[in-house]
This record gives sequence, structure tokens and C-alpha cells, in this order.
Amino acid sequence: MSALTKIHNSEKKQSSELELQVAQALFDLENSSPELKKDLRPIQIVAAREVLIPGGKKALVVFVPVPVHRQTQKIQQRLVRELEKKFSDRQVVFIAHRRILPKPTRKNRPKQSRPYSRTATSVHEKMLEDLVYPTEIVGKRTRVAVDGSKLIKVFLDQKDATSVEYKLDTFAGVYQKLTGKDVSFDFQVDSYAH
Repeated sequence: MSALTKIHNSEKKQSSELELQVAQALFDLENSSPELKKDLRPIQIVAAREVLIPGGKKALVVFVPVPVHRQTQKIQQRLVRELEKKFSDRQVVFIAHRRILPKPTRKNRPKQSRPYSRTATSVHEKMLEDLVYPTEIVGKRTRVAVDGSKLIKVFLDQKDATSVEYKLDTFAGVYQKLTGKDVSFDFQVDSYAH
């Protein structure tokens, strides 16, 4: 067994140096922590990317396969803490690796219709939920400016304000880099912000 078993490589492409470092960190954590060993065994990564965030900070985005994403979420808080110790200059975020299928056209009609879970809208919604996990999204607004630019305002649950507040810039920067959409995060302050 080696750290390479932690990389889920369906296309058989060469893994980057960062992906190998994250896989090695997960492998070391699995072998050194007896209480996490059982939970970490099935977890693999698909990819890892470093994202520069405004303000000179860096974020490490770890993509996991969709089938093991639920298992990852069970230990995600502990896993993030441990990985942030190893990669001390970066904040760590876990996201499920979902695929967007193109819109069917007249020329390339598929044999079956495209499921909603494969649309860009659905994938971006799920990505937003993955980013802020375990905090719950309690409301969303899309503000369209006069020049046509859009800003998505996301309201998070107030009870998690102290534990997540320092990561709001990271969430916004990562979401902007991955989807191209501008987003701002805030905490629900009144009862009508659903």
C-alpha cells in the first residue's frame, strides 16, 4: 500500500506534485490515527488544486469522487484541521468532483435526456453547498447590477458564525475561480432572509 492508492485516477493521467502531497498526507493520517483509520480507508481524491485568493492567501481545493463524498463529510471537520496543519500556509476545502454534461443540440441528440444533476446550474449549486459544509445555507439572493453583472448573496446559518467567519473570503475566492460567478457570504441576521 502506498499513497498512490489514495488517488482515484479514472483517466490514467499523471498526478501532479500537489495531488501526490495531499495523497501522502491522507495516507500518513490513515496510518498514524487509529480512530480515523476505518473512516479514511475508502476515501480517495480525484484532484487537488491550489487557488490564489485576493489578499495574498492560498486555498487548497481537494476534489473527491461523488460516491465517497458523503463518507468524507462525516469526518470533514477533523480532516480539514489535520490537513491545514500539514499545509499550514493554505486553507483546505473539500468538494465532490461532479461532471457537467453539455446541452443537447440538434446535431448531437443523446439517446437519453441529460439528467438535472449534470446541468451547470445543479453542479454549481452543489459546489456551493460543498464549500460551506458543515454550515447550512439558509438563503440566497441574486443581485443584478445595471451593467448586467450578477452577484449571488449567500446567507449562512448564524449558529456557525464564529467557526466559519475567517473562511468567508476563501469560500468566495474558490467559488469565483471554479465557476466564474461572483458570490458574497453573510450570516442570517433577521428572520425574513430565506
